[in-house]
Amino acid sequence: MELLILGAVVAFIVIATVKFKMHPIFSLTIAAVASGFLLGLSPQEIMTTIGDGFGKTLSGIGLVIAFGTVIGIYLEKTGSTQVLANSILKVIGLKRSPLAINLAGFVISIPVYCDSGYIILSSLNKAISKKTGIPALVFAIALATGLYSAHVFVPPTPGPLAAAAILDADLGLVLILGLLVALPVSIAGYFWARFIGKSLKEDETKEETGEKEEVVSKVKPLNAFLPLLVPIVLIALKSLVNYPTHPLGKGWLYKSFDFLGSPIIALLAGVFFAFSLGKGFSSEEKQGWVAEAFKQAGAIVLITGAGGAFGAILRTMDVASIINLESSTGLGGLLIAFVISAVLKTAQGSSTVAIITTSAIIAPLLETFGLVSITDKALAVLAIGAGAMTVSHINDSYFWVVSQFSNINVKTALRGHTLGTLFQGIVGILVITILYLIL
Repeated sequence: MELLILGAVVAFIVIATVKFKMHPIFSLTIAAVASGFLLGLSPQEIMTTIGDGFGKTLSGIGLVIAFGTVIGIYLEKTGSTQVLANSILKVIGLKRSPLAINLAGFVISIPVYCDSGYIILSSLNKAISKKTGIPALVFAIALATGLYSAHVFVPPTPGPLAAAAILDADLGLVLILGLLVALPVSIAGYFWARFIGKSLKEDETKEETGEKEEVVSKVKPLNAFLPLLVPIVLIALKSLVNYPTHPLGKGWLYKSFDFLGSPIIALLAGVFFAFSLGKGFSSEEKQGWVAEAFKQAGAIVLITGAGGAFGAILRTMDVASIINLESSTGLGGLLIAFVISAVLKTAQGSSTVAIITTSAIIAPLLETFGLVSITDKALAVLAIGAGAMTVSHINDSYFWVVSQFSNINVKTALRGHTLGTLFQGIVGILVITILYLIL
């Protein structure tokens, strides 16, 4: 009966968001309340559990999501994303420009939503295509897959942040391992673009989508990278000093990096570096950027909290005893997390919702799966992320951004972009499997 309840509420979330266009905040909250009643909890127990789950999930990542969004908005509005892309292009060179575009997308998608990143950088595709003679759709797929890789693996993107909070994983380790997984996944997207891009054609019947007016930026490359690099380095150092062997001891150096590497402080430092990019813009403009960032962050924060509430209700049921998972330990548990996330992503379209929902389902099972060490929990977050990129198709807003700004029809987008995300998801879980076996 409890297994049927679990299946029913997950089906409700998918149907409500896809068919009836219900916002995930409502579908997740309704699912949490309904699950509580169906599991026999009293009204008081349901509300207490939901409140505790919501609050605990957001206590560590609410401000992190907000600060990360502010960094992304400043990079976008000041034209720093273009500076980042051009810097990477200069280093790698025009001959390997599709790889440069892919890696530029990878870097930019760490703080900037992949939809926005694609809109901002798509104007580079045709310009570089004319210079090199390489088909524009090679650049389009390379950019799309590069942006998508960091989106599901690397904090402070909301999905990995939420999963880390729900699974109680070490954020620094998720970040480090996430970069190790996301980079080969991004490069796999580049190889896919080189393979499929030359056989794709733009849709001559479609009008070209109007491109965003490009911001001419005077930001220096180093300054553009600092809002990204500083938080990543600080969070990574916190994980280093907290390693069980305590390589830097437990003195003032340990205490300093332990504090500065806390995600809230690290992202706040990144925000101040982002503020430095706004020189030359009016105070009114910058105030508007912050307001826009907090508006974007608010929805993600609420979805994340609702996912935590749903997960807290699910923890009251002994899922492990309901499903025979004795043989699904370790690697088997990671594969199950990947499959559940992939099914949810394919069914309802949102990677973030797939990550949060899967995390809520998997959290009570971590001990049963034998995924109890800090490394195991971090890999569980990444396995869920790999599933959440498999696959992006017509129910995903990012699919339509890629197709519209690449001037391609649905059939071509399914061949180029959707199959590319399937290939990336498979590469992702393979890399995670290797890391599990090594670590």
